[in-house]
Order: sequence, then structure tokens, then C-alpha cells
Amino acid sequence: MPIRCEIVSQDRLVYSGNADIVIVPGITGEMGILPNHAPLLSTMKYGVLKVRYQGQEEVFTVAGGVVEVLPDAITILADAAENVDEINVARAQEAKERAEKLLREIPPEDADTYLKIETTLRRSNLRLEAAKRYGGRHPIRSHGLSEGEKE
Repeated sequence: MPIRCEIVSQDRLVYSGNADIVIVPGITGEMGILPNHAPLLSTMKYGVLKVRYQGQEEVFTVAGGVVEVLPDAITILADAAENVDEINVARAQEAKERAEKLLREIPPEDADTYLKIETTLRRSNLRLEAAKRYGGRHPIRSHGLSEGEKE
């Protein structure tokens, strides 16, 4: 029996469906949530969230938030979230470059602005890394790295 999963960002429902396992970037490390998991409430860090169901995997970026786990449902309330397949790489690259430029120009005494721009840079880097690694839907690989991924 699967677990029901919902991923909600501040402005929209990002995902709603069943899952065999949900892998969440918890603040102290990755957590794998299976059906009938004990109730849990935790914060999340910036990272990649994976929803696996019947041999398929959906991958999302999340920029912090909280996760509530019940035995039959998991609800992710993310500060920002998106499916990796929806990431506009060109736009994320432009945002990264803008943020890097602005960080070099910010006066040291303007800590609030610096932190806001640093957050933008972190999210852009996360989006770019996730798009590079997980872009395109694919079945779960069960044999480790594919030939193209080996170093």
C-alpha cells in the first residue's frame, strides 16, 4: 500500500500522488519515508527530494521548509519547490551570474541585502546542479551509475 504525498510551495501545489518511498533532505540528513512510517515533523534544508512510485522517480528541488509524516500521508510545505523537469537552466544560470555580481558589489555593512542575494545564489546553484544531474524523467536505476555517469 503506497503513502500519499503532497508537495506544496508558497504559491502552488507542486506534486500530489502516491509513493512507495519519499526521500527528503532533512536538516540532519536524508530521510527515507515509507508507508506506515511513524508520525514525524521535521525541517528541511535546501536539497533534492525524490518521490518513487512503481519504478518511476520524480525529482524536485526544495529550498527549505517542513515535512509532516503520518502513517498514510506525507506533506511537504516548502519555502520554494519545483520539479527538476521544469527548471529553466538558462534562467537559473542568469540568476546565478547576477547574484555573484551583486555579492561582489554589496557593501559589507549591508548584511540584510547580502543574505538575500546569498539565498538567491544558493537556490540557483541547487537548481543548476539538480537539472544537470536529474534532468529528464527516467526509471529508477538499480545497477548504480550508468556508463555516462562513471568517473
